[in-house]
Amino acid sequence: MKILIVSDTHKSHRNLERVLKENRDIDMLIHLGDVEGAEDYIEALAGCPVHMVSGNNDFFSELPSEEEFMIGGHHVFITHGHYYSIVIGEERLVREARERGADIVMYGHTHRPFFKEEDGLIVLNPGSIAYPRQLERRPTYMLMELDGDDKTRFELKYV
Repeated sequence: MKILIVSDTHKSHRNLERVLKENRDIDMLIHLGDVEGAEDYIEALAGCPVHMVSGNNDFFSELPSEEEFMIGGHHVFITHGHYYSIVIGEERLVREARERGADIVMYGHTHRPFFKEEDGLIVLNPGSIAYPRQLERRPTYMLMELDGDDKTRFELKYV
């Protein structure tokens, strides 16, 4: 199973369109917020199951602020991150993910990629595919692959 993980498109879809063309074989798209009214467009563009949450700029969205679901045998918790003060650290989000029994927690909001695996919990942020804020300012996304033994592999990619 191959999963595309993105965040913070802010109505700028050029890079997302390009990445989806390059990865036509994805089985799922996860969008971690700040779609700014483009959820229907993104779902249609993806052409596969989509999990999407609202971000701090999704003012009139009916998207959920958080979602939990299973990918294979992995309990996944997704959120944009702004309700967990993510800009000052991952501690609150990690605590919440552990309380929910999640194996993987994904967030956006900071526009900076992040990956950490500690004590059975994977914490990740794909960065922003449209408006990056890390030092080199290159748009990023992540690919998650799940093999037949339910083992995960994550790769940070640059547009």
